[in-house]
Order: sequence, then C-alpha cells, then structure tokens
Amino acid sequence: MANDQVLNQFTQSFEEEKAAVTKKLKIGIIGTGWIAEAHIESYKEMEDVEIVAAADLIPGKAEAFMKRYGVEGVRFYPSHKEMIDNEELDAVSVCTYNTAHAIPTIYALEHGVNVLLEKPFTVTLDEAVEVCRAEKKSGKLLSIGFQPRGDVNMQMIKKIVDSGVLGKIYYIQTGGGRRRGIPNSTFIEKSTGGIGALGDIGCYSLDMVLNAIGYPKPLTVSGYKSAFFGTNPETQYADRFHTAEENAKRFSVDDFAAAFIRLEGDIVLDFRIAWAMHLDTPGDTIIMGTKGGLRIPSTECWNGTVGGEMTLYHDLAGVMMEEKIPILKDSSGKGLFYKKIRSFLDAIINNEPAPVPTSQILYNQAIIDGIYKSSEIGKEIEVEIPEI
Repeated sequence: MANDQVLNQFTQSFEEEKAAVTKKLKIGIIGTGWIAEAHIESYKEMEDVEIVAAADLIPGKAEAFMKRYGVEGVRFYPSHKEMIDNEELDAVSVCTYNTAHAIPTIYALEHGVNVLLEKPFTVTLDEAVEVCRAEKKSGKLLSIGFQPRGDVNMQMIKKIVDSGVLGKIYYIQTGGGRRRGIPNSTFIEKSTGGIGALGDIGCYSLDMVLNAIGYPKPLTVSGYKSAFFGTNPETQYADRFHTAEENAKRFSVDDFAAAFIRLEGDIVLDFRIAWAMHLDTPGDTIIMGTKGGLRIPSTECWNGTVGGEMTLYHDLAGVMMEEKIPILKDSSGKGLFYKKIRSFLDAIINNEPAPVPTSQILYNQAIIDGIYKSSEIGKEIEVEIPEI
C-alpha cells in the first residue's frame, strides 16, 4: 500500500474519532420546576451535551430557570408539542408534574426523540401501558428516573440476592417514610400530583426490593391509603404561596399507604410508606429466604439508600450466624442524579437497553395502581396488566 494511502487511512480514522468526540447530544427539558434543577446541574457537567430548548406552561418560567443556571442559547416554548415540532432533539428530560408525565412522553417518542422520564412512571396503570406501547412502536429509548439504582449499597442488595445466599425468597417487608415531610407545590393536589407519598417515595421503596428479586409479576393487591396529616392544618406546612390552613384544604392525595401484595414465585410483599406519621420509621426492610435473611436499616427520611450496616442472617455448619455488611462508599465522585442521566445518555450513544426499563417499572406502577383501586373498594383485587 502506498504511503499516502496509509496516511489517508489514519487521517480518516482520526477525523471520525474527533467528530464523535465533538458531536453533542441536543437536549430539551420539558417542565422547569424544582426536579429539573437536578437535571440541568448534571447536564452542565457533561461535555457531550448541549441544552438547546426548554418548554414550560407558565410564561417566563423556563427563561428565568435557564438564566438562573447560566445556560445561554436556549430556545423557549410554551408547550412540549411546539418544542418537539420545531427542534431536532436527541433526547428530552420530562420533568413535569405527575399527571402530565404521559402526554409529552408519548409525543416525544412518536416523533423519534429519546426520553428520560422522571418518577413516578405515571399516575395510573392505563397511562403506563399507553406509554409502553408508544415506546415499543417508536423503537426509541425510554428510561425512568429511578436514581437510587445507581447507589452502590442498593446494588449490593441485588448482589446478595443474586448470590443465592438467601435461598428462595418468600417474604419481604419494605417501606419507609418521614415523621414530618409533606411536600407542597403540585405534589399535594390530585389534579397535578395524582398520587401522594405512594408515588413520590413509595415507588422508590418498591423498586429497591423488586429490582433485587428480579421484578416478579404482581398478582394480587390489598391496599390502604389515608390523609390524616396532609388535611390537618396542625400537621401541615406553610409555603411561599399558601398558609398551612390553605395547604390542608387543597391536600387531595395520600400521605400514607400500605399494602399486602402477592407476587409470582409465591412471594409476599408487605409494604408501607408515609409522608408524615407519629413514628421515626415504619420499619426496616427485611428480605426473608429459605437459606438466610437480610435486614436493611431504614433511613430517617427515605432518600434512596440504606440507613446503616445491613445484617445477613444465616446458618453455618449448624450454627446461627450474623454478618454485618458495611456501608459502601462510591468512588466515582458523582451524585446519583448525574449517574442516572449519564447512564441514559450512554445507552443512547451505544445503542444499549434503557438503564431503568419500562418493562420493570410497569410492574411497579401496576402495584401502585392496585393499591389505589383496592383502597377505594375496600378489598383485595387481582392485578391485570394488558399486553403491550
């Protein structure tokens, strides 16, 4: 091969590599409330990302948001539809209030845009099914915003279960909550939040254990929910726009939920979650198996990790043993939101499956939906998940 041909070969390879490095993913943000702050902070750290557009229903809100974070050159739109219709986007972060999750996600997928959707997946199972069908038809990537998946201690729980040291799992107790931790804004009204503590932090708690055991299909749910604290001015909070009395009057979601759930594989899940209660915790997470048990300490305020050293209980040579599993430290130096967004973008770039796939979170949503339906009629119901 002639020298110039050899040089041209290397030059072409170098130029292609350079182009790959310099090409930036064009990102749009739908909804610029407080959860979008974690997204933009993470995106700003990434050299291969360019935030090109933002949409928000409230006039001037997106502009003020981008100005606050020093992001220039962004085009603004009053709706997700106008933004997607007028931009060539690689991906969007959907950071709207809960009841507005499904519509912009479906629209983005139908128009060939990858989506990172904040939790909860949706408010109802029917909405989740519609989103999954749009995803399947589009062939685009949709990942759900469950950042606790990136926590090394959460990953250790799954490693312990996968190792087989617990044997066959037959019973799980899980949940979490806050002694006083009712949020405000759009979270507490049914028209915007749709679901309360159950969707806000309950979906995380469910994911912690369901992901660890391989996300078996839910079969039946007996659920309960209440709102004794959210509707009481004495246990409510004032915010910038409302008094405690006003927030109590507009509170129309759950602040506590509990359920008894039967899963495929003859597994029982005992669940409870709270925004407010007269306890510091509703209990540790416990995973019971035929060969061993695992206790996962609860956190004071459910925050996506474990509350202390886990304990593994098992027998060794006929002797009952207890082993402490120390808290692991993440050596990456990156926060969970950064890792969540980075894994989503890397999946797009490398044509890989979604980091948190809808095939799993659909079951999570089915349980939440089942708890609500069961609590409304006061008896156990069968979980029916339509074909996607």
